[in-house]
Amino acid sequence: MYLIERYIVGQTHRLVLTIVGFLIFIFASYSAQRYLTEAANGTLALEVVADVVFYKILIALEMLLPVGLYVSVGIALGQMYNDSEITAIYAGGASPSRIYRAVLMLAIPLAVLVTLLSMYGRPWAYGQIYKLEQQSQSELDVNHLMPRKFNTNDDGRMVLASQINTDTSVLTDALIYTASGNKTNVYRARTVQVINPSPTHPAVKLNAGTAYTLDHQGINDNEQIYKNLDLHLKPLLQGLNVKRKAEKNTILARSPDPADKAELQWRESRGLTALLMALLAIPLSRTKPRQGRFATLLPLTVVFTLIFYGGNVCRTLVANGALPVIPGVWLVPVLMLIAILTLMARDFSLLQKFSR
Repeated sequence: MYLIERYIVGQTHRLVLTIVGFLIFIFASYSAQRYLTEAANGTLALEVVADVVFYKILIALEMLLPVGLYVSVGIALGQMYNDSEITAIYAGGASPSRIYRAVLMLAIPLAVLVTLLSMYGRPWAYGQIYKLEQQSQSELDVNHLMPRKFNTNDDGRMVLASQINTDTSVLTDALIYTASGNKTNVYRARTVQVINPSPTHPAVKLNAGTAYTLDHQGINDNEQIYKNLDLHLKPLLQGLNVKRKAEKNTILARSPDPADKAELQWRESRGLTALLMALLAIPLSRTKPRQGRFATLLPLTVVFTLIFYGGNVCRTLVANGALPVIPGVWLVPVLMLIAILTLMARDFSLLQKFSR
């Protein structure tokens, strides 16, 4: 490795490790707080929180790694511009291609890693999360229920009980609330025996209580007093978008659904986007002498915001059929490549002027 490339790589890779480590810590703390809150509310088993946070971090790496390299390149080269080191490099006859080559030495391996994470790691992690959530989010699993608290799930079902016997799966002084369509059902019972806590086939047996059916249109309200009532509740199912994120690439490729095409294009484009972001940070890092090493943060932030939201907007438009599959999600990387080539041409033209 040449001296210039080795110096730039050395200055950049330490920042990458620091920034990515910090981003992972912040993201892990936020995710842990979110899922610990769900565990405290009884909607998620406490013992799976650590696993879910790990899978969430694995999913987030496809974004955290490119951001870390992007910011690191901008700050490291910005410092070199501020210290007039880039000027000295050009004065020594070196070409701007040396800087681009040095960044590529870091960007190419990272882009390959991001591609593997996006294509295989991300779907696998989503699949594991949904399995854990589906297994633990059943509000009928007495091991996860909290007494004297409103235990809810994503379908709007709620269970409240004054006492919970985990050995016999019996709830005492229980209230079950469900809603579907234009009707709301409320069941009160002295005791509730959980027959099947499975999220896909939840069933309970209610003893000595009252059932209320409330019609939202106000014409078919009903009250029923019962001694014993077998109740089969609506299953907790994964949504289409949930399944799509965990779907295999081969299945998405064969699907005619534009939303599946958008998801596949998103996975395929992550590695290239990471590479282009690193290259785009090179011209954005240019600062005037004594302007400060962090002067590049504003343009870097603005450009990253455009890339991030542009990619998400394109994915949404492709999924809705408002944007053709070609170029689809690839529209943002294509625009980034055009911008990079334009800025590179400017760099080389400036070098020619400087050489004169």
